[in-house]
Amino acid sequence: MQKNSEQIEKIVNGIETTGSGYDLLRYVALPDLLGKDAPLILYVMGKNLARAQSFQSIDQVGEFFNKVGWGSLELIKEKRAEHIFKLQTRVISERHRLGIATDYRLEAGFLAAAMEQILSFQCECLEEEKPRKNFVELRVQHYR
Repeated sequence: MQKNSEQIEKIVNGIETTGSGYDLLRYVALPDLLGKDAPLILYVMGKNLARAQSFQSIDQVGEFFNKVGWGSLELIKEKRAEHIFKLQTRVISERHRLGIATDYRLEAGFLAAAMEQILSFQCECLEEEKPRKNFVELRVQHYR
């Protein structure tokens, strides 16, 4: 895991790229390669990526999302057993406008594992696209 953590750190802090190459891999190549299991595998990949990092606050998670180009992550509601986030970026709006088939399982898995570190509870995350509002809602449910 240490090697992955170092690689992630170098990529996140050292490389700036456009997102179209990422979108080709994410929304065309990976689903083609992974088939019907793509959503589950992407969710687990997101969890594994977060576990290779260390998070103490929601702000740190938001900074990570911004740095990797996933968008602006904002906590919009906190309940006893759930945190609701809004993930928003111009690219999410453009994907909706162009009709690009997307999912946010990677981000959901990442957020679930990051929140597990912060809350010290087991977490799962569900995502729901809000195309009319141009954002993705991420619901992190935690189990005590």
